[in-house]
Amino acid sequence: MPAHIMLSYQWDDQALVKKIYDRLKDDGLPVWMDIEGGVAGNINDSMAAGVEDAVVICPFMTPAYQASRNCKKELNYADTREVIMVPVMLANNWEASEWLGLITAGLLWVDFRNAENDEEHFELCIRSLEEEIMFNAGHLLTVEEPPSDVVDQPEASKPCLKKKPGRAFCHALSNLYIHESGEELTNLTDSRNTVALSETSGDYCYWEEIKGNGCKYYRNVVTHRYLGFDASWNQVHSEASPSVCEEWLLLVDQSDRSHQRAVVIKNKQSGSYLAVQSGRLIGLTSYNEDCKWFLE
Repeated sequence: MPAHIMLSYQWDDQALVKKIYDRLKDDGLPVWMDIEGGVAGNINDSMAAGVEDAVVICPFMTPAYQASRNCKKELNYADTREVIMVPVMLANNWEASEWLGLITAGLLWVDFRNAENDEEHFELCIRSLEEEIMFNAGHLLTVEEPPSDVVDQPEASKPCLKKKPGRAFCHALSNLYIHESGEELTNLTDSRNTVALSETSGDYCYWEEIKGNGCKYYRNVVTHRYLGFDASWNQVHSEASPSVCEEWLLLVDQSDRSHQRAVVIKNKQSGSYLAVQSGRLIGLTSYNEDCKWFLE
């Protein structure tokens, strides 16, 4: 059965990818890299085997990666086999296009831009990558305990590589979480409930991500109700079953340079950005800092 995380990269970025490989391996993740025993004999056969045994593939996206014939073959093969993809962005002021843009469209990439220039930023990026891998494929991976020389580290520095029940959204400015309240809306006659904000995270703040047609649905892990937005009331709600009001786009906030997992949440139907103003969830027609969220 597939068992590892495959790192797919263009040769120019080998030093950084090797550093990432070492950290993922030290943290107990089963990871595959061509120069670490991944290639033996015929290179095409070895790379095909790497893809075939992969639970997750991480393409390290740059213009050179997109221009590479071998990288294209590798990722196209992974795509045909429906291997889970967790893209990693290395290039500033650039977006994937052509075949790479097509394959990675709609995927939430992990930001490693300029990560090698600052060790603290590198550590934040590693944690983001591990969390995204575990979110997508934690139930498919066997995570080993940290080596004995790591166990004696302070508790706060130890990796906690467990699959979370869903995504938790923490507002970047207010530090408030999107929370399913379970209370019925009073200004509507249908079955919609209110969605509130909470100062602390908890089970009601976790949302399962379900893929739709060019969108994502977010279903609360406790109530199984779907996160939605009604533009006519400028109101966030939850619904028992999904419709167009519950279709969302989750995008990397490319303006953020904190190396935290900064995202924007955009309602597909209305085009409104999910935001917090004056302690209240609202939709905004254009982006500003009120629309920034951190994934937890």
